[in-house]
This record gives sequence, structure tokens and C-alpha cells, in this order.
Amino acid sequence: MYSYFIRRFLLIIPTFIGITFLCFTVTRFVPGGPVEQAVLRFQQAAAQHGEGGAGSSTSTDRQGQISEEMMQRLKEIYGFDKPFYIAYVHWLWRVLHLDLGVSDTYSRPVWDLIKEKFPISIWFGLTGFVLSYSICIPLGVWKAVKHGSTFDTASSFMVFVAYSVPGWTAGVILLMLLGGGSYWDVFPLGGIQSTAITSESYLAGYLLEGSKAINLPAEVRKEYPDLKDEEIINSNHPAFAKIPADKREKLQKGSHSDLSSFGRFLDKARHMVLPVFCYVLGMFASMTVLMKNSLMENLGQDYVRTAFAKGLSEKTVIFKHALRNSLIPIATGLGHMLSLILAGSYLIEKVFNIKGFGLLGYESLIARDYPVTLGILVIGSLLKLFGNIFSDILYCVIDPRIRFS
Repeated sequence: MYSYFIRRFLLIIPTFIGITFLCFTVTRFVPGGPVEQAVLRFQQAAAQHGEGGAGSSTSTDRQGQISEEMMQRLKEIYGFDKPFYIAYVHWLWRVLHLDLGVSDTYSRPVWDLIKEKFPISIWFGLTGFVLSYSICIPLGVWKAVKHGSTFDTASSFMVFVAYSVPGWTAGVILLMLLGGGSYWDVFPLGGIQSTAITSESYLAGYLLEGSKAINLPAEVRKEYPDLKDEEIINSNHPAFAKIPADKREKLQKGSHSDLSSFGRFLDKARHMVLPVFCYVLGMFASMTVLMKNSLMENLGQDYVRTAFAKGLSEKTVIFKHALRNSLIPIATGLGHMLSLILAGSYLIEKVFNIKGFGLLGYESLIARDYPVTLGILVIGSLLKLFGNIFSDILYCVIDPRIRFS
């Protein structure tokens, strides 16, 4: 078995090279790349300069032309001056040294952008993952036990209705109904936290004490030169303790950072309800039906009939014998879900304006920001490859009969 997993880990290397080489080659030949966009921006700037009265249309045309030297310089800047296979080797060498390059759009290291978005996608993805498995496994077991009953029929109807509605479509509908658009103002329209909290908000009661920075003693102000006179600091700020007691007051408005710990928790929880519901909806039907069918198949096996013949109770047979073997198909999804937890769903993040990992990849692809796109590809492909091995390991843990020898 150990030799099997060693081979699987070694196969990650050629598989990873194949995935990245194919995608890297596509970025070198697809039209509308960063060089073409840079040329387009230059031509638009030249056209606007001409329209402002700098010269005639003839001079504008001359200004819009790109010299060979400038074109070559642009190719060097964006790494298009070498053949694609040589450029790929250089890119792969940097990746092996944990250098994913610099974003063409944000002019920041790709690693910094990814590290900012990872916690957001992990928070939403992990919450949706835990809730979906916590709901779908018990529901699938109960449907298998009550197969053919009214409960099974009614829940099957709900399951297939949920299966027919994509998560991002459900998000649009929920925002229209509950986001304060045409009907009820129950949940925020998007984001992960409130940017403005007014005195009418239900969160106003959780606002902290605060005061203007001008009320700080002069010697303390020198320690925080970035603070402006009219800037409000709350009790979480290290300098707040130096403000005189008569200058402190409970804030009437503020933002997420001005809330107490419990207030911040309520604020984030309220922003999470609709996105997490859409995450769960996408896995709800398939996981429930898979769990039900797997358990029903095992309940018809000889070892189950033997257990009943020995006089074991139904509860013991189902949960001690049949359920463990029924979890084998579910284990397949656990490894694959690893990439979804971290990468997120770019469609759901787009609908709810969640600045996560998935939305970063989508926007980078649209903007032809290839360093970010390839950096996300590196992480996503590695997660997928390791997730497949993780699924095989779970097979061995759940069912001792399975051996990869």
C-alpha cells in the first residue's frame, strides 16, 4: 500500500507539468494578452490627446503607432520576448522557488494577493462544507430508513428542486427577495462586513466607546502621526486609554471595526447567511441522494441480513455495520472538496461581491492578468491532485477491506 501512495505522489510531478504547460501555452497564443492591452491603452491615450487639440488626425495616427523598439520592450516587460517553451521553463523555475511573479493589474506580488483572499474563501467554503455534510448525511440516512414513506417523497421533491437551481441563481433570487430590493430588507446585498453602521441599525447597540484623535495628549499624538484630528478612534485602539474620561462617548455611527467582539460576530454571521446557503444548495441534492442510495445498497447485502438474523437491533445494524461502508462514496467527495473549500465559487462570490479567491481568479482571467491566473492555477491544480490522494487514504480508513497493493 505504501508503494502505491509513493507512486501517486510521484505522478503529481508529470501531471502538474502537463497541466501548467498546457495552460501556459494557451496564455501565449490567445489574443488580447497584456501586450495587446498595453498597446490599446497607448493608442487610446494618444487618441484622447489628439481630440484635445494637440494636432490633426494625421498627427494622431502617428502618435497611435507603436515603434518596433517599444513593442519589443513591452514584450520583454510582460515576458513575451522568448519562445513559449523557454518562457515556461523560466516560469516553472520561479514557481519552484515559490515566486509566482507580479500582478499586471495590481502591480503587487501574486503571493500577497492570494494570501489576502485565502482566509475569506476558506471561511465561507469551510462553513458551507461542514453544514452540507452535517445536513446531507443524516438526511440521506433517514430517507433510506424511511424509503417509500411520505417523508421520503416530500424530501425527494425538495432535493430535486434544489438540484435544479444553481447556487448563483438562487443567490440572485434571494438578494431580490431579502436584500432590500423589491421586497424585504433582511440581509445585506453583499460583502463580508458592514462598511457603515448608522444609529438606526440593529448593530448600533454594539458600537464601542470612541473619541476624536484631537482629544489625545500632544505627546501621544506624536506616537501616531498618521491620525488626523477629526478621525474617530474606538476603545480597541491602543491610544484610546490616554483620552480623558470626559472626552469619551458611545459611538452613534461607525463601521465593522467599531463594533464589540459579539457585534462583529453578528455582523459577519448576517453577511454569511445567504452566501453559505448557496454553497450548501449546490451540494445538497447530490450528497443526499448519494448517501441514501449507498446506504440502501448496503442494507440489501448478505452481511446485513446476517446481522439481523443474529438478533441485532435495527439501530445497531444501520449505524455500526451498514453506515460505515456506505460512507465510501462520500469519501470521494471529501478529497475533491478540498479544492472547493480553498478556491471557493467565483460565481457565488461574484453575485455577493465577496472578494475571495474564486473572484480574484475570475477577474484576473477577464483582465488577462496571466501571473495571477497562472498562480491560481498552480494552487488549484495542486489542491486537486493532493485531494485525490486524500480520497484514497480515506478509502483505507473507512473500509479496512480496501488495500492498494
